[in-house]
Amino acid sequence: MADKATFERKKPHLNIGTIGHVDHGKTTLTSAITKVLAEQGAGTNFYSFDQIDSAPEEKQRGVTINISHIEYETASRHYAHIDCPGHKDYIKNMITGAAQMDGAILVVAADDGPMPQTREHILLARQVNVPAIVVFLNKVDMVKDPELLDLVEMEVRELLTKYKFPGDKIPVIRGSATKALEGDETAKKAIVDLMKAVDEYIPTPERPLDKPFLMPIEDVFSIKGRGTVVTGRIERGIVKVNEEI
Repeated sequence: MADKATFERKKPHLNIGTIGHVDHGKTTLTSAITKVLAEQGAGTNFYSFDQIDSAPEEKQRGVTINISHIEYETASRHYAHIDCPGHKDYIKNMITGAAQMDGAILVVAADDGPMPQTREHILLARQVNVPAIVVFLNKVDMVKDPELLDLVEMEVRELLTKYKFPGDKIPVIRGSATKALEGDETAKKAIVDLMKAVDEYIPTPERPLDKPFLMPIEDVFSIKGRGTVVTGRIERGIVKVNEEI
């Protein structure tokens, strides 16, 4: 990987993340986004799958455990991207990631459709007040019947509506993150379309940095055997690592 790009925060900044069921392609999509944006020369570095899932246990098990943070830019915005674990055993880590998001990309594998963690992640996104969701219908190359893709999309939209997101209005982009990483032009265009939807659909949050630090506690989760998580999103001001608040 090339030296890390230095981001000059001249563009609006958003915290965004990938959520969804285990093995539906969240980390692969995160890697594909950086690859396509790096090729566009937007000041973004390409991160491989292994660079994002960098912990030894993640490599051994082949699943994301901890939340991973990377940065990239589109033409109009700077993003800090949180890649959340989809495995049910690491739901506390997912909650921590979702609570930081200004918007989320819900990844659903077209050959599976919505699965248990798909539903759970949508519910948690609602509970921690993630403002907006865009859907990436992944692995469409694994489904040969266009009508089946339509049915999966309809099911995802109904699920989003059930949890009080505007399912009929949410952008749904169809593609293949793996194919995009392999250089397939159609798949790469789907990544471009996805980031265009993220740029346009997810609103830019107002961040008054010059005011005193304020982070309302949005929720407290007690998870049996895993401890307690307090979630919130910074509404104003700045806080630094190890700073007392």
